[in-house]
Amino acid sequence: MTKKKEEAQNVEIWADLVHIKDLIIAILICVIFTMGGYFIAPNKAPMPLFFGLGGAIIGFIISSIIIKPKRILKEIDETEENQK
Repeated sequence: MTKKKEEAQNVEIWADLVHIKDLIIAILICVIFTMGGYFIAPNKAPMPLFFGLGGAIIGFIISSIIIKPKRILKEIDETEENQK
């Protein structure tokens, strides 16, 4: 994949590049679990809030398992950096 095509599929969020497809998948997963938790909650005052927050946490965990980081970290010694 060329660099320009790869950049076209990314969007910058909080000074970091994010793949658009992964972002949309993560948002959908979190929204589905959050709203699911909200709607299955008992109709007592704080329960929809707690169930919705629980659904958001579950959606976050599932998203972080499904979507793997694409970043490659390379550790460079200070001596190697000075030689360049």
